Amino acid sequence: MSFLDSLMAGLALVGNVEAFLALGIGVAIGVVGGAIPGMSATMAVALTLPFTFTMTPITGILLLLGVYKGGIFGGSIPAILIKTPGTPASSATVLDGYPMAEKGEAGRALGMALWASCTADLISNLALILFAGWLASFALSFRPPEFFTLILFSLTIIAGVSGNSLLRGALSALLGLLLATVGLDLIYGTNRFTFGDPNLMGGLNFIAVLIGLFAIPEILSMVWNPGAHDGQARSLGKNWVTFADYRKSFKSIVRGSMIGVFLGSIPGIGAAPSAFLSYSEARRKSPDRDNFGKGEVEGVAAAEAGNNGVAGATLIPLLALGVPGDVITAIIVGAFMIHGLQPGPMMFVMNADIIYGLFIGLIVSSVFLFLVGSVAIRGFRLVADIPRAVLFPAVLILCVYGVYAVNNNLFDVGVMFAMGWVGFMMARYDVPAAPFLIAFILGPLLEDNFRQAMLMSGGSPAILFSSPITWFFWALTGITVAAIIRAGLRAARGETIPGLPAKPVQTSED
Repeated sequence: MSFLDSLMAGLALVGNVEAFLALGIGVAIGVVGGAIPGMSATMAVALTLPFTFTMTPITGILLLLGVYKGGIFGGSIPAILIKTPGTPASSATVLDGYPMAEKGEAGRALGMALWASCTADLISNLALILFAGWLASFALSFRPPEFFTLILFSLTIIAGVSGNSLLRGALSALLGLLLATVGLDLIYGTNRFTFGDPNLMGGLNFIAVLIGLFAIPEILSMVWNPGAHDGQARSLGKNWVTFADYRKSFKSIVRGSMIGVFLGSIPGIGAAPSAFLSYSEARRKSPDRDNFGKGEVEGVAAAEAGNNGVAGATLIPLLALGVPGDVITAIIVGAFMIHGLQPGPMMFVMNADIIYGLFIGLIVSSVFLFLVGSVAIRGFRLVADIPRAVLFPAVLILCVYGVYAVNNNLFDVGVMFAMGWVGFMMARYDVPAAPFLIAFILGPLLEDNFRQAMLMSGGSPAILFSSPITWFFWALTGITVAAIIRAGLRAARGETIPGLPAKPVQTSED
């Protein structure tokens, strides 16, 4: 079957009301599911999977892909409005999205999140269509040494989200790394810091830590000082995202999309590290870097581009190699198999019509994401009419429900409240929470890949320098650390810092 014949056959599969309706409904389900704290896009896809059993293969898979894409964007809505990331992928969006909401620019932040998400989603889909084979083969060259150096470089993000004190940021990251070691050691099978409690053998539940770190401190703050939280919730404001905002952030959006495509094509990385890396790179190269973390619209754009750029790219190893790119695509593999399809190279030969039908559906999904997202943003303006005394208890109920629903375990709810107090104390003493979260996410990946590399080499560290890819990431890490040290020295002399927040300098005009 020629390319044109395959394309026309794919168009025939998706060119009907049923396929488009499934795609639109899927995106809507994903946006709502992502906007519920603790729900996550993964859970939304898993809950939708049984409904695809009686559908045609292309319709069922498009429904799940719509849920996936809608869920990634939907997490940004509560992240911006109530400082509660709906999904782990939207954790980085909190850093500038919520400060914008505090300044009465929630509508502008949500608008930029939508535009950045749709742009990144489209770029990711095009990358899947054009470069699936090449990117998948490149991803296969990543072994534990390459993963280790990549994650080590990613940890340099911490310097960019540490606020005005790199020391406090480092302490926060160390705490995150420490708590990431709780649970069963995957190499030797020994328990670490479990204190004999079987609930800790699986480690601390990530959703519980995430919600506890960001959402619960806001609720505790209201209880601690109710007078400071009188009135309504943060309104969307009168300012909306403009073409000038989009043009200013366009380079960061494209850069974040490319980061998402690159990391998404490597199985096991996920959207959260991509969002933080995109945010860090945008901050490093922006002329307004000092505004990041204080309500910078480019920060929202970079974070959302990073996490949505992963969505299409995770399908690259799935379709080209039959290897799921993340947890969600692992669930989608189930939909393929239920319908008698085996993802991998032979699918491009045996089921080319379905492959091209999926490609067409993915391009259309970006349009649906924009339409459904626009409606969702305006629908969530109703949140602004809810008094905080009503909204925060409702958020607490959703948090408890979301965390409990992950494993049906009350212990996770206790972890959430414990992390809430930790986050509350960190906020009171101006210790940034973002480095903790980054370290908690990347710590297990760093440790596991380092130890696997050592097992491969018999304990020789030379394996960490054994390929051009490892040398590339070592060079990037060295350059970044040198820049951080240089910036710290300049800060000590009172000079302007190119990459880190500087102390305010008084001028004659002040």
